[in-house]
Amino acid sequence: MRIVHGLDGLCRVPAGSVVSIGNFDGVHLGHRRIMQTAREMASSLGAPFAVVTFEPHPITVLRPEQAPPRLTLPPVKQPLIEALAPDFLVILPPEPQVLGLGAEPFWQILRDQVRVGHLVEGPGFRFGKDAAGNVQALARWAGASSVKLHVVESVVVPLLDLRLVPVSSSLIRFLLSFGRVRDAAICLGRPYLIRGTVGPGFSRGKALGVPTANLKCDDQLIPIDAVYAGRCAVDGKTYGAAVSIGTMPTFGQNLRQVEAHLIGFDGDLYGRTLGVELLDWLREQRRFADPAALRAQMEADKGPCASRATGDAARPIAVGT
Repeated sequence: MRIVHGLDGLCRVPAGSVVSIGNFDGVHLGHRRIMQTAREMASSLGAPFAVVTFEPHPITVLRPEQAPPRLTLPPVKQPLIEALAPDFLVILPPEPQVLGLGAEPFWQILRDQVRVGHLVEGPGFRFGKDAAGNVQALARWAGASSVKLHVVESVVVPLLDLRLVPVSSSLIRFLLSFGRVRDAAICLGRPYLIRGTVGPGFSRGKALGVPTANLKCDDQLIPIDAVYAGRCAVDGKTYGAAVSIGTMPTFGQNLRQVEAHLIGFDGDLYGRTLGVELLDWLREQRRFADPAALRAQMEADKGPCASRATGDAARPIAVGT
């Protein structure tokens, strides 16, 4: 796979390629269906397959106050796209050339300079300055050219309450905002992963005999305050994890933190970057009468967290693929 950057990189994609464009935050089942469709089409045609993505999304520069929290940071997002085996990955940064490009001029670049053969998109695809372009406009323009547009239907999945929903990044953000990490995993096709660097904390877990890694998770959506069953790999070995997200109410008012106790791990994690999968909601955050009561609850949390790390909640979810 060849990785290129910017509009100049886009123009190095071979003529006649099958191309899919999007932000692809989350690389969820809907995104994967789009890219898998494009890959299969390219294979049948003997054409190159290219994925074009914005990194970061232009709205983070143009209107940062309106930018939704991210589901996947670049070190997570890029390997997920790479796993879908594109021949080219084009990364468009939020530089002036890209930010100021209207929908029709962007289309003209695809048609005249890249000379795309096929475009494969989802029904909600938006592009161009102020997201003014959509699949309806793209269909009109493509219909008057040699470019073939293919619109892939949304993936529909049953959530745990058996409601059928079309998968989208906004839906996943909604689910996570209510701690529904198993439903989010159904939409993602894998457990939701939070990624952060272990930094200094208050060392209260260590003092209680249940040491925790304090994760600094910048620019990523963190689910609602709760204790979650999780899983984390360190040096090739996977550990069940009890993940606490919140303000440590037993100790008064504190800044919101993400703390992970890796069950059975004995070592120093300070300064390391960890990826922790959230497998299941375990319990809400609450204030305990004293640290001893909190310690007893933390010990009690280990059992269900360890079992969920190897049980049904940890299995890859294939619904809708």
